[in-house]
Amino acid sequence: EKEPQIWNRWQKNNLYNRLRETAAGRPKFVLHDGPPYANGNIHIGHALNKILKDLVTRSQQMLGFDSNYVPGWDCHGLPIEWKIEEQYRAKGKNKDDVPINEFRKECRDFAQAWVNIQREEFKRLGVTGDWDNPYLTMTYPAEAQIAREIMQFAMTDQLYRGSKPVMWSVVEKTSLAEAEIEYQDYQSDMVWVAFPVKSGELVGASIVIWTTTPWTLPGNRAISYNNKISYGLYEVTANERDFGPVVGAKYIIADKLAEAVAGQAKITLERKADVAAEMLAKITCAHPLANWTPIPPPRGEGPERSEGGGGQSLKHQSPLPAASQPPSPHADKLVQSAQFAAGGGMKIYDFDIPLLDGDHVTDDAGTGFVHTAPGHGREDFDIWTAASTQQMLRSRGIDTKIPYTVDGDSFYTAEAPSFEGKRVIKENGDKGDANEAVIKALIDAGNLVSRGRLKHQYPHSWRSKKPVIFRNTPQWFIYMDQKTKSLDGKTLREVSLRSIKETQWVPPSGENRITGMIEAKPDWVVSRQRAWGVPITVFVHRETKEILKDERVNRRIADAFEKDGGDAWFADSDGSSFLKPDYNPADYEKVNDVLDVWFDSGSTHSYVLGDAKNFPTLAGIHRKVDGGRDSVMYLEGSDQHRGWFHSSLIESSGTRGRAPYDIVLTHGFVLDEKGQKMSKSVGNVVAPQEVIKNSGADILRLWVAASDYSDDLRIGPEILKTFSETYRKLRNSIRWMLGALAHFTPEDKIPHKDMPELERLMLHRLAEIDPVIRKAYAEFDYKRVVATLSHFMNVELSSFYFDIRKDSLYCEAPSSLKRKAALTVIDTICDAVIKWLAPILVYTADEAWTQYHPGDEECVHLQQMPDIDPALVDKKLAERWALIRSVRSVVTGALEIERAAKRLGSSLEAAPVVYVDMDAVSLDILKTADLADICITSDITIKNGVGPADAFRLDEMKSVAVVVAKAVGQKCARSWRYTSDVGSDATFPDVSARDALALHELKKLGRLEA
Repeated sequence: EKEPQIWNRWQKNNLYNRLRETAAGRPKFVLHDGPPYANGNIHIGHALNKILKDLVTRSQQMLGFDSNYVPGWDCHGLPIEWKIEEQYRAKGKNKDDVPINEFRKECRDFAQAWVNIQREEFKRLGVTGDWDNPYLTMTYPAEAQIAREIMQFAMTDQLYRGSKPVMWSVVEKTSLAEAEIEYQDYQSDMVWVAFPVKSGELVGASIVIWTTTPWTLPGNRAISYNNKISYGLYEVTANERDFGPVVGAKYIIADKLAEAVAGQAKITLERKADVAAEMLAKITCAHPLANWTPIPPPRGEGPERSEGGGGQSLKHQSPLPAASQPPSPHADKLVQSAQFAAGGGMKIYDFDIPLLDGDHVTDDAGTGFVHTAPGHGREDFDIWTAASTQQMLRSRGIDTKIPYTVDGDSFYTAEAPSFEGKRVIKENGDKGDANEAVIKALIDAGNLVSRGRLKHQYPHSWRSKKPVIFRNTPQWFIYMDQKTKSLDGKTLREVSLRSIKETQWVPPSGENRITGMIEAKPDWVVSRQRAWGVPITVFVHRETKEILKDERVNRRIADAFEKDGGDAWFADSDGSSFLKPDYNPADYEKVNDVLDVWFDSGSTHSYVLGDAKNFPTLAGIHRKVDGGRDSVMYLEGSDQHRGWFHSSLIESSGTRGRAPYDIVLTHGFVLDEKGQKMSKSVGNVVAPQEVIKNSGADILRLWVAASDYSDDLRIGPEILKTFSETYRKLRNSIRWMLGALAHFTPEDKIPHKDMPELERLMLHRLAEIDPVIRKAYAEFDYKRVVATLSHFMNVELSSFYFDIRKDSLYCEAPSSLKRKAALTVIDTICDAVIKWLAPILVYTADEAWTQYHPGDEECVHLQQMPDIDPALVDKKLAERWALIRSVRSVVTGALEIERAAKRLGSSLEAAPVVYVDMDAVSLDILKTADLADICITSDITIKNGVGPADAFRLDEMKSVAVVVAKAVGQKCARSWRYTSDVGSDATFPDVSARDALALHELKKLGRLEA
């Protein structure tokens, strides 16, 4: 209940701006926010992320930086577009009938509503930032800058339109980036298929391939093998079934996999000969459907499929206008072939299938051969389009073109003759009829060796949770391996890899992870065929197919976007407002694809970190990578190595020749207490809103700080109970110090040299842990901060120092040097502890600080880390007290046994005899220490010797033995100590002389009630 009040006070006092004013002139440490998606309430993963960011910025501020945080949101993309479509469907409306900019406005309003909701939820976590001026990827200035960034790629010849297999969501009708893919269990049809050898030394045999995507077989154009694999020629000698392979058939299979293939097909194989890689290289196979004669469909059946379309409505558009769709070299011929074949007159898949040597082929599973459909797989495409492959194919008269066999709705096109109208995946994500159609054709052709089903991890869209397909489609790409003049003749991949090495990765393993991803990354697909996004603001000449590069046009586009955002692009049907008066719009195609949202978020650095007009507090950054003194950190979950870290790195490397960050910190994911993924259906979800409602945000913050964020984190009711108890102990220690300091004034301070040993020991410990905590904060190791402070406050303060000094603080006279020294030390410790805890327990530290400095307007979050004098470290004193504390632990152990046996109540009822079998120096240390005070007993006797056999001992301290005896004298009613001088003062007859002296002093000060 108190936390919101504290937050409101921060707002009222304008804490964010005061932080900037206080830190003016310091080196900057900027945490650039990875934009969460503006869609739904925050979850526990959001809480982890935002709290961790706040730990960074607050601690760096207190370490002496101007540590700034401007929150942001990712606002474009398919999930929001889907939500609006759902609302349309619920109302019986068709989004295709709505003008595109009207639809975009509804998307914008939807995103803004969730930004407002999430902003309040993030603030409740105690996160300080420029919440009144966040960045949104959908603001007009942001969309203008994103457009400038993609136009810069175009101007430097890094952007191109090409045709490659991309992951395509049939449900969402758009291409997807790797970061938008997750792998889920999926049951696939699998087939073993024979490709008859038609030329070479092994005519009469067949190469067997295995695939879990039978629907891609009409697009097959090659078979891949690996020259490092051992292959053999096998003959079928028996078949358990009355169908499938015939006895006498000869198959070429990897030796390691032949037995598995035979077992699957229920056949017996006999090895006949070796098959060398040199033989395979010269082989040409026939397509397995080459001899297939399809049965013609009844006249009039078969849906017409088209990707055509234009204009500015929301109807599904082709990635390219009809006029510029890459025509298939076989399209007319294949349609005619299909027609002839339907009448029984021609072979429609009668083309050569070459064998290609590829390192991606293994003999771990399958047959040792890979069915290669360059339009349906990345490795397939890469090996087919390799320069050496293309040269070989042309020399053998093989057509190198890649067919377009499947359209955007996953229907077969005319380039998969006789399968038109069959569908791979339905609009709801279910499996279509394409697999069965192809398998039936393989059976009819006599080339199906076996079939089955396989449950495996298959790529799904992380939004729709539906399977995707690899599909060859025209898209816009950014080169990864094109040497670029603007990058000093280097490729984008080379610059990105160099940028990785210039970055600090926390933990260091992040460097290897992202390096591997960039090394293997194909050209970046940046186009999407949707409506809610920043358009790809380029024009393509209709005849030359070249991108228009003109800074005048680019400026007109950016200026229009500054005023009206991306809507300006769609409001102009042919681009006249941008092209005229310099160009004729009729000569140019205006691209209507939108940018991948990863390009949006990857571009945020270009305006958030460099826009003095909209983000003045971030202006003038001189990053360390450029030789400056300032730092920029990116901090997100480890999945962002393939997401935001990835896209930001490539975008900035392509436009600025370096990464946009100096430091990248990654955290794991949040699991339940058993280490399971959270799920509403399982009922193990922990909502941050509920934790805050029941326990407060500081409990969540303590959980984040104390956990090893580099790994996955666990949370649940029992874990939260543990952290609530940890919090309670920390809070109680601070409360006790504040209570002890209630009457302490600066005039009461005692110089270090005049302090008793115990006080100097505690200041030594304070000075010892100060660099540990500073180093931990500087290295973002918050769990070490929590562990160090918890041990210090619970073990060294609460259980040791405070326990010992309670008697002096409660019972000594106000003028007592021992009492004043204790308060001086507690004051120093309290100041340090509150400041050290401030980045973690933001509300608690603020509450404590306002009580510690009542009436002071200076919030604890405006302070810097405590200034602890390193000269307070006294190792000789620490060694001396290590002995004293060891002996104390034996005495304490002996007293606990007596109390458990109810032979003692309070430890003050005891006067132990301690036998010490040590050297003279150690014995002298113990005799000169006030062990009765230290062990909280009324008296204590030190004797040299081994001690009685039945004395109490600890295994780790066998040289010390303790015999517990009862204290003698009378019990002081005030201190509860047993002394011989109780009653020596007539005014206060029931207390000791020391306590009577204290009472007289209190009475004189008017602080003693009558």
